[in-house]
Amino acid sequence: MTAQSASKTVTTSGVLYIHSAPRALCPHIEWAVASVLGVRVSLDWTHQPAEPHTWRAELSWRGQSGTAARITSQLRGWQQLRFEATEDPSDGTEGERYCSTPALGVYRAATGSHGDIVISEDRLRAALARAHRGESALEREVEALLGKPWDDELEPFRYAGEGAPVRWLHQVG
Repeated sequence: MTAQSASKTVTTSGVLYIHSAPRALCPHIEWAVASVLGVRVSLDWTHQPAEPHTWRAELSWRGQSGTAARITSQLRGWQQLRFEATEDPSDGTEGERYCSTPALGVYRAATGSHGDIVISEDRLRAALARAHRGESALEREVEALLGKPWDDELEPFRYAGEGAPVRWLHQVG
Protein backbone atom coordinates (compact mmCIF):
# COMPACT_ATOMS: atom_id res chain seq x y z
CA MET A 1 0.00 0.00 0.00
CA THR A 2 1.41 3.38 -0.92
CA ALA A 3 1.21 6.49 1.25
CA GLN A 4 -1.13 8.02 -1.32
CA SER A 5 -3.59 5.09 -1.27
CA ALA A 6 -3.42 4.91 2.53
CA SER A 7 -4.67 8.49 2.78
CA LYS A 8 -7.72 7.81 0.60
CA THR A 9 -10.92 7.62 2.58
CA VAL A 10 -13.77 5.49 1.30
CA THR A 11 -17.07 7.27 1.93
CA THR A 12 -20.37 5.50 2.25
CA SER A 13 -23.75 5.98 3.87
CA GLY A 14 -26.08 4.00 6.05
CA VAL A 15 -28.93 4.12 8.50
CA LEU A 16 -29.12 3.46 12.22
CA TYR A 17 -32.52 2.27 13.40
CA ILE A 18 -33.03 2.36 17.14
CA HIS A 19 -36.11 0.16 17.38
CA SER A 20 -36.59 0.32 21.14
CA ALA A 21 -34.69 1.85 24.02
CA PRO A 22 -35.68 2.88 27.54
CA ARG A 23 -35.85 6.67 27.95
CA ALA A 24 -32.85 6.75 30.31
CA LEU A 25 -30.68 5.15 27.62
CA CYS A 26 -31.54 7.65 24.86
CA PRO A 27 -28.90 10.31 25.67
CA HIS A 28 -26.24 7.60 26.06
CA ILE A 29 -27.09 6.28 22.60
CA GLU A 30 -26.70 9.79 21.16
CA TRP A 31 -23.31 10.22 22.87
CA ALA A 32 -22.09 6.81 21.68
CA VAL A 33 -23.09 7.47 18.07
CA ALA A 34 -21.61 10.99 18.23
CA SER A 35 -18.29 9.51 19.34
CA VAL A 36 -18.23 7.40 16.16
CA LEU A 37 -19.45 10.08 13.75
CA GLY A 38 -17.42 12.91 15.24
CA VAL A 39 -20.42 15.27 15.26
CA ARG A 40 -23.10 16.12 17.81
CA VAL A 41 -26.08 13.78 17.56
CA SER A 42 -29.57 14.74 18.66
CA LEU A 43 -32.16 12.19 17.58
CA ASP A 44 -35.90 12.75 17.17
CA TRP A 45 -37.20 10.21 19.67
CA THR A 46 -40.77 8.94 19.37
CA HIS A 47 -42.71 6.44 21.44
CA GLN A 48 -42.36 2.84 20.36
CA PRO A 49 -45.89 1.40 20.35
CA ALA A 50 -44.60 -2.19 20.05
CA GLU A 51 -43.19 -2.05 23.59
CA PRO A 52 -44.54 0.25 26.31
CA HIS A 53 -42.12 2.72 27.92
CA THR A 54 -39.59 2.55 25.09
CA TRP A 55 -38.54 5.01 22.40
CA ARG A 56 -37.41 4.73 18.81
CA ALA A 57 -35.37 6.88 16.40
CA GLU A 58 -33.66 6.72 13.02
CA LEU A 59 -30.50 8.33 11.81
CA SER A 60 -29.18 8.39 8.25
CA TRP A 61 -25.45 8.96 8.21
CA ARG A 62 -22.60 9.50 5.76
CA GLY A 63 -19.07 8.59 6.73
CA GLN A 64 -16.11 6.28 6.31
CA SER A 65 -16.43 2.64 5.38
CA GLY A 66 -16.76 0.62 8.59
CA THR A 67 -18.94 3.17 10.37
CA ALA A 68 -21.83 0.72 10.87
CA ALA A 69 -19.44 -1.72 12.56
CA ARG A 70 -18.10 1.02 14.84
CA ILE A 71 -21.63 2.13 15.78
CA THR A 72 -22.58 -1.47 16.53
CA SER A 73 -19.49 -1.91 18.69
CA GLN A 74 -20.49 1.15 20.71
CA LEU A 75 -24.08 -0.04 21.24
CA ARG A 76 -23.72 -3.80 21.55
CA GLY A 77 -24.48 -5.40 24.87
CA TRP A 78 -26.73 -2.63 26.17
CA GLN A 79 -29.66 -4.40 27.78
CA GLN A 80 -33.15 -3.49 26.59
CA LEU A 81 -31.82 -2.01 23.33
CA ARG A 82 -32.96 -3.20 19.92
CA PHE A 83 -31.28 -1.71 16.87
CA GLU A 84 -30.11 -2.20 13.32
CA ALA A 85 -27.20 -0.50 11.60
CA THR A 86 -26.78 -0.70 7.85
CA GLU A 87 -23.98 0.42 5.58
CA ASP A 88 -24.24 0.71 1.82
CA PRO A 89 -21.62 -0.93 -0.39
CA SER A 90 -18.85 1.44 -1.43
CA ASP A 91 -15.84 1.39 -3.69
CA GLY A 92 -14.11 -1.91 -2.97
CA THR A 93 -16.30 -2.99 -0.03
CA GLU A 94 -19.53 -4.86 0.39
CA GLY A 95 -22.34 -3.40 2.42
CA GLU A 96 -23.10 -4.55 5.94
CA ARG A 97 -26.13 -5.13 8.08
CA TYR A 98 -26.06 -5.47 11.85
CA CYS A 99 -29.03 -6.37 14.05
CA SER A 100 -29.04 -6.52 17.83
CA THR A 101 -31.65 -7.65 20.33
CA PRO A 102 -31.38 -8.31 24.06
CA ALA A 103 -32.32 -11.98 23.61
CA LEU A 104 -30.21 -12.80 20.53
CA GLY A 105 -27.21 -10.49 20.68
CA VAL A 106 -25.61 -9.17 17.48
CA TYR A 107 -26.06 -10.53 13.96
CA ARG A 108 -23.82 -9.40 11.09
CA ALA A 109 -24.17 -10.01 7.39
CA ALA A 110 -22.40 -8.74 4.31
CA THR A 111 -24.79 -7.26 1.75
CA GLY A 112 -24.48 -6.93 -1.98
CA SER A 113 -25.27 -3.95 -4.18
CA HIS A 114 -29.01 -4.69 -4.11
CA GLY A 115 -29.19 -5.26 -0.35
CA ASP A 116 -29.20 -9.04 -0.54
CA ILE A 117 -27.33 -10.93 2.16
CA VAL A 118 -24.07 -12.44 0.87
CA ILE A 119 -23.04 -15.66 2.60
CA SER A 120 -19.46 -16.86 2.29
CA GLU A 121 -18.57 -20.32 1.06
CA ASP A 122 -16.99 -21.24 4.42
CA ARG A 123 -20.14 -20.33 6.37
CA LEU A 124 -22.28 -22.38 3.96
CA ARG A 125 -19.94 -25.38 4.24
CA ALA A 126 -20.01 -25.18 8.04
CA ALA A 127 -23.83 -25.04 8.05
CA LEU A 128 -23.98 -28.07 5.74
CA ALA A 129 -21.53 -29.97 7.96
CA ARG A 130 -23.58 -29.28 11.13
CA ALA A 131 -26.75 -30.42 9.36
CA HIS A 132 -24.99 -33.53 8.00
CA ARG A 133 -23.79 -34.44 11.53
CA GLY A 134 -27.37 -34.07 12.78
CA GLU A 135 -26.54 -31.12 15.05
CA SER A 136 -29.36 -29.10 13.50
CA ALA A 137 -31.69 -29.03 10.51
CA LEU A 138 -30.38 -27.47 7.30
CA GLU A 139 -33.39 -25.14 7.19
CA ARG A 140 -32.55 -23.80 10.66
CA GLU A 141 -28.91 -23.33 9.65
CA VAL A 142 -29.87 -21.33 6.54
CA GLU A 143 -32.37 -19.25 8.53
CA ALA A 144 -29.62 -18.37 11.02
CA LEU A 145 -27.23 -17.41 8.19
CA LEU A 146 -29.92 -15.11 6.77
CA GLY A 147 -30.71 -13.56 10.17
CA LYS A 148 -34.28 -14.85 10.34
CA PRO A 149 -34.41 -15.06 14.16
CA TRP A 150 -33.42 -11.37 14.34
CA ASP A 151 -35.90 -10.42 11.62
CA ASP A 152 -38.67 -12.28 13.44
CA GLU A 153 -37.96 -10.45 16.70
CA LEU A 154 -37.48 -7.02 15.13
CA GLU A 155 -40.38 -7.04 12.66
CA PRO A 156 -43.05 -5.71 15.07
CA PHE A 157 -40.67 -2.88 16.01
CA ARG A 158 -39.93 -2.04 12.37
CA TYR A 159 -43.59 -1.87 11.48
CA ALA A 160 -44.32 0.43 14.41
CA GLY A 161 -41.72 2.86 13.05
CA GLU A 162 -43.21 3.42 9.59
CA GLY A 163 -43.56 7.10 8.82
CA ALA A 164 -41.12 8.18 11.55
CA PRO A 165 -38.84 11.15 10.81
CA VAL A 166 -35.27 10.49 9.64
CA ARG A 167 -32.34 12.88 10.20
CA TRP A 168 -29.17 12.95 8.07
CA LEU A 169 -25.73 13.41 9.65
CA HIS A 170 -22.30 13.42 8.03
CA GLN A 171 -19.19 12.07 9.65
CA VAL A 172 -16.36 14.53 10.20
CA GLY A 173 -12.83 13.65 9.03
